[in-house]
Amino acid sequence: MEDAPQNQLPQPHHQFEMFSTCSQSAVADRKTYLENVIEIAQWSESAGCTGILIYSDNRQVDPWALAQIVIEHTTSLAPLVAVQPIYMHPYAVAKKAATFGYLFGRRIFLNMIAGGFKNDLTALHDTAPHDERYLRLAEYTAVIQRLLGQSGLMHYDGRYYKLDNIKLMPPLDRHLQPGVFVSGSSAAGLEAAKALSATAIHYPEPASQYSERSFEPSIRHGIRIGIIARDTTEEAWEVATEYFPEDRKGQLLQQMAMKVSDSVWHKQLSKLREEGPRSPYWLFPFENYKTFCPYLVGSYDQVSTELEGYLRAGIRTVILDIPKREEDFVHINKALQQAAQKAACQTYCRIG
Repeated sequence: MEDAPQNQLPQPHHQFEMFSTCSQSAVADRKTYLENVIEIAQWSESAGCTGILIYSDNRQVDPWALAQIVIEHTTSLAPLVAVQPIYMHPYAVAKKAATFGYLFGRRIFLNMIAGGFKNDLTALHDTAPHDERYLRLAEYTAVIQRLLGQSGLMHYDGRYYKLDNIKLMPPLDRHLQPGVFVSGSSAAGLEAAKALSATAIHYPEPASQYSERSFEPSIRHGIRIGIIARDTTEEAWEVATEYFPEDRKGQLLQQMAMKVSDSVWHKQLSKLREEGPRSPYWLFPFENYKTFCPYLVGSYDQVSTELEGYLRAGIRTVILDIPKREEDFVHINKALQQAAQKAACQTYCRIG
C-alpha cells in the first residue's frame, strides 16, 4: 500500500460531512484513468473528505475494483460504492464489505441505487416500476445489514430474497459497519431511507426554496452538489466557464437522457431554473451533460449564504462533484467554513 500524500491540506472545521466523487471511466482516457482515480482520492483525503462516491452503471468499470484502488492508495478515505441490486446478490455485497474490513481494516459506504438509466435496466430485463424498485432496494439493503450485523446463522424469508441458515465469513467488526445512502428525491426513496436508517441524498433546489420548509428531521439528509467559490464573483465565474464551456452535443445528449430515464431527481433537475443572472445556483453543467448535479458558483460570501440555507434546512452531508484540481478543495472548504460560521451566528442571535 502506498503512503498517503505528505502535504496535507488544512483540515476542515465545518458542520458538513464531506464526500467527493471519483471520475467516470466511460468518459475518461483509458491511458490516464487509473492515475486520475488515485490522484482524486488522495486530494480528497488531504482535504478532509470522509469518503468518495464511485459510480455504477452499464458503461462504467466495476466500482468494487475502484474501491480497492482507493483503499490501497489512501489511509482513511472510505469508498462510497454505488450498488445496483440487479448486478449482484445481497450476500455478495456483504461479503465484499466484510472482505475489505478483514484485509484492510477499512470501512466502506454503500450508495444504494434503484434505477438510473432505464435502458440499462431494460438491457438486463428489469421491468419493475419505479416505486417497486425502491421496495426491493429496501429489502435488499436490509439483508446486507443483517448479514453484516450478526455473528450466527441467518434465515431470511422476504418478498424478494430468501436465505437459509447462512453465516457470513469473515465477520465484520462492528465499528466497520457500512454507512448507507439512498436517493431522497422521491417519496419511495425517502421511505426506504427511513426504513434503513440511511442518509437520504437530494439534488437540491436553490436554498431560498427551503426558507419556509425543512427536510424531515427523522431522516439524515445530504445533498449532491458542485461548488466553485473564489474571493470575487467575477473570478468564480471565470473558473466556472473555463471548467464548463457550452457544448451543443452535450445538450442533445442530456435531452436524450431525459427521454430514457424515469429517475425522479433527473426530472426534477430538468424542470428547475436558475433564479436570475449570476445567481449562485447554476444548472448549466447539468444541461450540457457534463455532470449530474447543480453547482453553486460565486464569491465565498455568496456561496456560503446558499450553503447556510441548506444547513438550516437540516442538511449535514455534502457529496461534491468530481474535482478538476486539488486547489478546488481549498476554496470549497473555505465556503463551507463560512457557512458554518453564519449558521452559528444566526443561532446565537436567536438565542440572544
